[in-house]
Amino acid sequence: MADAERPRVTYATLTADNEALHTHYERGADTARSWLGRVIPVDVGGESRSTGELFTVTSPADTSLVLCQGHTATARDVDDAVRAAATAVSWAPRAERLRVLRAAADLISERSGELAALMTMEVGKNRLEALGDVEESADLIRYYCDRFEEHDGFTADMARLSEREHTRSVLRPHGVWGVISPFNFPSALAAGPLGAALVAGNSTVLKPSTQGTFSAAKLVECLREAGVPANALHLLPGGDDTGKALVAHPGVDGLTFTGSHAAGMEVYRSFAGAYPKPVVCEMGGKNPAIVTADADLDVAATGIARSAFGFSGQKCSACSRVYVHRDVHDELVAKLVAKTAELVVGDPLERPVFVGPVVDADAVARFSDAVAHAREVGQVVAGGEVLGAGDGRADGHYVAPTIVTGVPVDDRLFRDELFVPLMAIAPVDSLDEALALANDTDFGLTAGLFSGDDADVERFLDEIEAGVVYVNRAAGATTGAWPGVQPFGGWKGSGSTGKAGGGPHYVQLYLREQSRTVVAR
Repeated sequence: MADAERPRVTYATLTADNEALHTHYERGADTARSWLGRVIPVDVGGESRSTGELFTVTSPADTSLVLCQGHTATARDVDDAVRAAATAVSWAPRAERLRVLRAAADLISERSGELAALMTMEVGKNRLEALGDVEESADLIRYYCDRFEEHDGFTADMARLSEREHTRSVLRPHGVWGVISPFNFPSALAAGPLGAALVAGNSTVLKPSTQGTFSAAKLVECLREAGVPANALHLLPGGDDTGKALVAHPGVDGLTFTGSHAAGMEVYRSFAGAYPKPVVCEMGGKNPAIVTADADLDVAATGIARSAFGFSGQKCSACSRVYVHRDVHDELVAKLVAKTAELVVGDPLERPVFVGPVVDADAVARFSDAVAHAREVGQVVAGGEVLGAGDGRADGHYVAPTIVTGVPVDDRLFRDELFVPLMAIAPVDSLDEALALANDTDFGLTAGLFSGDDADVERFLDEIEAGVVYVNRAAGATTGAWPGVQPFGGWKGSGSTGKAGGGPHYVQLYLREQSRTVVAR
C-alpha cells in the first residue's frame, strides 16, 4: 500500500471508523497467520543457532493458539554475540547509517498491517493500539535520525585560547549496546533504543521479552533487510537467565532496560563493572489523574477511561488512581462506570474490541487478588470479574475493566503498580490535597489534570512530580506520548536518566563526549 493510501494511527487516534485502516489491518492479519508455527532461532551475526532450550509462545487471547517457538540463547550465544558486536562499532559512516535506518523505518511502516496483527495475537493489543505501536517504532527511528542529522552528529566547535589552537567537541559511540525490551510495547520499546543506539554508531544486542519474541524477530528482519550489518545487530531470545547474562557481560558497554521498578533497580545497581557504564532504565509508574470541581467531566471520563483500560492497563503510563474534588466525585464516578460499561472486551483481532486479554495467568491472579482486597476495604463499582470463554471469547486471559472506590488513600491499591485494568478513585477537598497525594509515590512517570481554571493548570504543571504530564486531554489522561511530540520518560523511581525517549535529548544518551584540541604546527 502506498504511503498516501496507508492509514496513519497514533495513540491519540480516537476512533477506528476508517475502512482503509481495517482493510489494511485485516490483510495484514491474513499474512501474519501464515507465519504461525515458526521457530525463532538465536541470531548471532546472521548465524541461526538452535542449541538452546525451546520455549513456546501462545496467544493470551486464545491459549490454545501456538504462535511460535523460540530457542533460548545460551551463555555461549550471549558471549559470541557481544564479541561479534564489538567488531562492528561505528558500523557505517554517518550518512550511510541514516540512509539504512530511514529505510528500515519505511519498511516497518509498509508492513504495519501484518506486524500489528502479529502483535495483537502475541500480546493482546487491539487494532488501534497495535497499529500505533508499530508506527511509533518507525517514527522513533525517523526522529532519532532527524535529530542526529540536524545537529551534525552532535559535534561543535569550541572557543580558542590561541589562534593556533582549535578545539572541537564530538560525541562518539560507547561500543556494544544491549537492549532488554518488554512485552507490552514489543516493537516500539525495542525499535526506539535500537534506533538511537544504531544511529549513534553503536552495535547492538537485543534480548526481548519471551512474550514478544515473534514481534522482535520481525523487527530485526526489517532492520537487517534495510541494511543493518549482521554483526551490528544480534537477537537473543530467552527468559531471565538470558537477560542476566547480557547485563553481567563485561563486553557490553551500555544498556537500555524497560520493565518493572524492581528489575530495573537490580539492573541499575549491577550493570557497572570495573568502572561506571551508562544504563538507561525505564521503569514503572503509578500514574494519577486529578479532576477539579470545574473540570469538563465528560472530557475527564473519556481521557481517564482510555488511559486506565487501554491495553488492559498494561502500560507503565496507565492511569490507575484518580483524585477528584468531592463536589463532583459521584458524578464523575457515574460517568466512568457508564464509559466502562460501553467498552467491548474480547478477542483483540476483532474490530469492535477495545479491551483485550491481560498477558498471562499471573496477571489474572494479580487482578483477582486486587479485586478481593478492594471488596474488603472499599467497593467495586464496575467490573471485578475474571471472564471465561464465551461471548465471542476463546479460552484466554480475560478480565473485566474495574473501578473501585471507598479505598483508603494510603492503601496498596493506590501505591502498587498492578499492570491490570483496575482504577481506584478517591475524593479530595482541594488541589493541595490532590497534589500531595499524587506526588506521594516512589514513581514519577505520567500524570494528568482536568480543570477549567488556568491558575490550577499552572500550579499543576509547576508542582507535579512526573516526567510526562497532560492537561484536559480526552485522548488519554496519562497515556499516548508520541515521538517528537511528547518526550516520554520518568522521574524518581520511573527512570534513571532524566532524559525522555522520543525527545530532543535522548540520542545523546547513547554517545560519549570527546574534546579534541589540535595545535597547528
